[in-house]
Amino acid sequence: MMQRFALLISLLLVNAASFSADKPKYNVLHIISDDLCTRLGCYGDPMVKSPNIDRLAAHGVRFEHAYCQFPLCNPSRASFMTGLRPDTTKVYENATQFRKNVPDAVSLPQSFQKGGYHVARVGKIYHYAVPAQIGTSGLDDPASWDKFINPKGRDIDDLSTIELLTLKDGKATTRKAEKLEETGGTMSWLAAEGADEDQTDGKGATAAIQMLEENAKSGSPFYLAVGFYRPHTPYVAPKHYFDLYPPQTIKVPQVPPNLKELFPAAALASHRPAELAMDDDLKKLALQAYHGSTTFMDAQVGRLLDALDRLKLTDHTIIVFQSDHGYHLGEKNLWQKMSLFEEATHVPLIIAVPGSQNSGKTCQKIVELVDLHKTLTDLCGISADAKTQGYSMRPLLENVNAPWDHPAFTQVTRGVKYNLTKTDPENKDKKQIMGRTIRTDRWRYTEWDEGRSGAELYDQDADPGEYKNLAAAPSSAKTLAKLKEMLHAGGQ
Repeated sequence: MMQRFALLISLLLVNAASFSADKPKYNVLHIISDDLCTRLGCYGDPMVKSPNIDRLAAHGVRFEHAYCQFPLCNPSRASFMTGLRPDTTKVYENATQFRKNVPDAVSLPQSFQKGGYHVARVGKIYHYAVPAQIGTSGLDDPASWDKFINPKGRDIDDLSTIELLTLKDGKATTRKAEKLEETGGTMSWLAAEGADEDQTDGKGATAAIQMLEENAKSGSPFYLAVGFYRPHTPYVAPKHYFDLYPPQTIKVPQVPPNLKELFPAAALASHRPAELAMDDDLKKLALQAYHGSTTFMDAQVGRLLDALDRLKLTDHTIIVFQSDHGYHLGEKNLWQKMSLFEEATHVPLIIAVPGSQNSGKTCQKIVELVDLHKTLTDLCGISADAKTQGYSMRPLLENVNAPWDHPAFTQVTRGVKYNLTKTDPENKDKKQIMGRTIRTDRWRYTEWDEGRSGAELYDQDADPGEYKNLAAAPSSAKTLAKLKEMLHAGGQ
């Protein structure tokens, strides 16, 4: 009897070891949208149509409170792709390639390379000027990839038909774009001719599907990053996506007339004259274009999800969907990014892990994009570099209610004109000041130039729109002091 029992145990151990050895590594499909806010169906938006992102959320964990580290493309992407905060990369604008400041940084795809993965990208993962650098490698990091593809579609060739927001005689209007570069930072849009596959993101989805097919044949584990350019301005999508959002059905945000009295000047510094001058009809056209571009991008996500299913890769692939930062759509008369309010810092983030017991659940904990590096390597059994910052979100993916007490930190720069302490000798050589904010489950606390140019405190439970600044309220003194201490301590 004892011999038979011992034999049974040994067989079980052998079988367990064999299963462990034969268990395939997870693949990773990392999808990044450009300038996408949380105006999506799965985040509760009643108008925006995002059926494919919604179905991913139904099979993954949707993070209700995910935040970027910097509401601008290059600093944000440099941060989450290296797992290093902006104060470590020292990337605060769209011109610096991160290796200039941190040459030995180990990027997320490099971690997967070291783990034996084939790593590749399609489209915008690190920063490229959009649309001027579409079709090029922009500020890409060649060391990060075994293979890359830079798609380029007819949206680049249709320049002369793009409507560009402009200011004429003090009034906002549109004109036809003349230079590709001017459409990137300025709101512009086009209801395009042709099919999805004619557009850059359509071509990018096609190229990514081809890479998935190659990986399915090889059987090797892969990390594939797919960067879509929409809905970044110019908001370009085939006409039928615009038709989903008739302007007369669109509501524009209501803005109080005393807006400038409610906030420090630095908080509203990303106001632009032409955007401030838009009437409601023009705002509705801009919103129609942004939402149409979002739904077009969502359709390309759907093509990738369908390809995973067709190639029988879904059950072995972790899927991540995110934006690089949030985006304003007229709240506080702000459009685009570069603020420290909720709309610009809050990002959509969905992670689907095969076989998870938490499929379709929502996590209410505060997380950061800088956490992605440690999270994905942890899920795949790969060691992240010792310098990598942030926290692995694996406990939350296994249990959305797991203990978690990490706030989110975001920062942004402002020109030195917003420094209100002109007599401070320490500021005489400054070219810019820094705004910093901390977001906890209930509060947002923001300082501009360490408070010298203003501070803000918002109770998210009572004031989710962030209009009532409690920083000077005596009843908030203890809360403010605690948040101030946390903000100055910063993230790890």
